[in-house]
Amino acid sequence: MSSFAPFLSRYRPKLEAALQTALNHPVLNQYSGMVGMLRYHMGWEGEGAGEEAQGKRLRPMLLLLVAEAVGGDWERALSAAAAVELLHNFSLIHDDIEDRSPLRRGRPTVWAKWGEAQAINAGDAMFATAFIALEELRNHFRSEVVFQVQSLFAETCLRLTGGQHLDIAFEQDREIPVDLYWRMIAGKTAALIQTCAHIGALIGGADEALQRAFSQYGYALGLCFQVVDDWLGIWGSAALTGKSTESDLVSGKKTLPVVLGLAKNGRFARRWREGNIQPDEAPILAQWLIEEGIQAQTLAEADRLTREALEWLDRSGLSNEALQALRELTHAMLNRQK
Repeated sequence: MSSFAPFLSRYRPKLEAALQTALNHPVLNQYSGMVGMLRYHMGWEGEGAGEEAQGKRLRPMLLLLVAEAVGGDWERALSAAAAVELLHNFSLIHDDIEDRSPLRRGRPTVWAKWGEAQAINAGDAMFATAFIALEELRNHFRSEVVFQVQSLFAETCLRLTGGQHLDIAFEQDREIPVDLYWRMIAGKTAALIQTCAHIGALIGGADEALQRAFSQYGYALGLCFQVVDDWLGIWGSAALTGKSTESDLVSGKKTLPVVLGLAKNGRFARRWREGNIQPDEAPILAQWLIEEGIQAQTLAEADRLTREALEWLDRSGLSNEALQALRELTHAMLNRQK
């Protein structure tokens, strides 16, 4: 058994209970139809409900693991863990609308089931609920700590939506430089993962230097997570991801393989610049990227970022079971493509 499996099995039931409590808010309960949409999206209700539909809850698990690694009481961090998962799921509901994604974890997305207008509204409710969940921290922590958490959380929302803004804007550009790709994913993916690690350290009682080490760890991990996601978006199994592997190429997404392929200026780049990639062309373009070394280059970037994340864990100077679990979780994120 892996060293993080016992932590996850211990955290998961109480995390789900905290999430259920957050979505059982008395104001929300006045609107049963909307609550039903949120519970469906969270994987608790509807056809195909269950752990697979719920996802791995990696972000809140990361927060709880960091809190425990620095010597804190992970149970006191549950409301913060629930808040980051609710914020993440708000972003997923809206991302699915923006990307026109019909499936999420192998099930119809909220907008595909209830329409765009209701999905936008449901996402907004999830967003508000995330902030309400943070209020429970007042029962366990000093007001200045709660204020720091809320400030980090609010700034992360800006970074998250700013990164998504760039992602959508770049679809209209034929190509972008690599440095803009990194800026985009620093917001849309790395920001929340970085904040999970930072908040975990903060409410776990870490000093500023240790908080910074875990914040930088989360940042590198978040970049790596998106790079692997980009790999999966072209070469992954649709059965594994729950999404079509054609969509990233057809939609014009500026994923890392695409950006690197354009910089290579080979056969892939020439066809891409002609525009209007058709679904039946996606496998051909994916093969060209392999032949041009882009698949290997993408994985090399993911490996580099994994090493960087692990180096920040080493700099923490800590040595305990929770830290070892973080190391394993880091390797697991890299190996999602296998």
